[in-house]
Amino acid sequence: MNPTSVQLIAAMLFALAVIHTFSTKYFEHLAHIQPRHAGIWHLLGEVEVVFGLWAMILILFIFAISGKHEAITYLESRDFTEPMFVFVIMVIAGTRPVLDFAAATVQRAAVLLPINTGMAMYFLLLAFVPLLGSFITEPAAMTLAALMLRDTLFSKEISTRLKYATIGVLFVNISIGGTLTPFAAPPVLMVAAKWNWDIGFMLVNFGWKAALAVAVNALAVTWLFRHELEHVGQKSDAAVSKIPLLVVLIHLIFLALVVLFAHHSVAFMGIFLFFLGFTAAYHQYQSPLILREALLVAFFLAGLVVLGGQQQWWLQPLLMDMDDTAVYFGATFLTAVTDNAALTYLGSLVEGLSEEFKIALVAGAVTGGGLTVIANAPNPAGFSILKGKFDEQSIHPLGLLIAALPPTLVTIIAFRVL
Repeated sequence: MNPTSVQLIAAMLFALAVIHTFSTKYFEHLAHIQPRHAGIWHLLGEVEVVFGLWAMILILFIFAISGKHEAITYLESRDFTEPMFVFVIMVIAGTRPVLDFAAATVQRAAVLLPINTGMAMYFLLLAFVPLLGSFITEPAAMTLAALMLRDTLFSKEISTRLKYATIGVLFVNISIGGTLTPFAAPPVLMVAAKWNWDIGFMLVNFGWKAALAVAVNALAVTWLFRHELEHVGQKSDAAVSKIPLLVVLIHLIFLALVVLFAHHSVAFMGIFLFFLGFTAAYHQYQSPLILREALLVAFFLAGLVVLGGQQQWWLQPLLMDMDDTAVYFGATFLTAVTDNAALTYLGSLVEGLSEEFKIALVAGAVTGGGLTVIANAPNPAGFSILKGKFDEQSIHPLGLLIAALPPTLVTIIAFRVL
């Protein structure tokens, strides 16, 4: 390896960004003890700002040593389709008509289960919705599940243990729940076309194992907290106004069109502009759009794209020196400190890999996708939506890591033992 000075600086900035991600609670503490500078400390305490901030420092460094042309050329070489898509899908999936439709669907399904309705809804939000992500994409599934949890369970007085256990299972299940198809999970999407993975291949090698792990994780956390879930229930206190079926249908069509054109930003951004016009025309059926939350998440992912683009020099050799077993656990670990789609993308650049190696790389990437907020593209969306329900208005990264370990272990058993 002969990294350039830019690559070395980018690796150091990436490491600092990861450390910063785990230190946001410290900056929030500084905001309380130093109110004169609370604004800057609150800014540095926003997890969604972290990678965008360090990416900006990298671009300024490139500008300083190589000039404006090199800095702009590097930025233009990055693909920002995924951050733009996550922004659009979050806003549309977070609208009242879509949420009401999803809530009604989950409630009807919950009635059919032979357990307490509140427990049944909780189980379905952690099992059915993540698997639905294989069809509506993982960011959409994360947005739906997180918003519905925020407005039901997390709006009640519940223990901190239940909150962390819930997001731990949610993040892991979303990461693996999109593997039933080749187009919904970002790390699968990066390699599916090049490696000729179709739906049949995904179901045989990933889908049934992921579905089993998702069900076991959701069932385990539901049973573990059954007494608390029975006590708090799952119904929202807010009265839901009647939304015309046609309005709901149009929202679902917008959602479907954005998913259909997920890889073509010029198309889905145009659709999104039409969507904004429709919501303005029928504002009486809308809650405020989650534009701020979605923009912060997009900023986070864009920063990850910029910083991650300079990490290939050390990541790729590290992965390629492993056998299929080592690469599975290596990818699971590395995913926690870098986006899992970046790992599989690097794997797709290498020719002559065995089928076992390819499967192990992708399986490891999705297995570790719930361990940290940066591990999987949809995680910042769930983080942004739910963090206000935790103490000090933030989710502690270490708490998320600990909570995600048990469902991650279940996933390891599903992918490596079965």
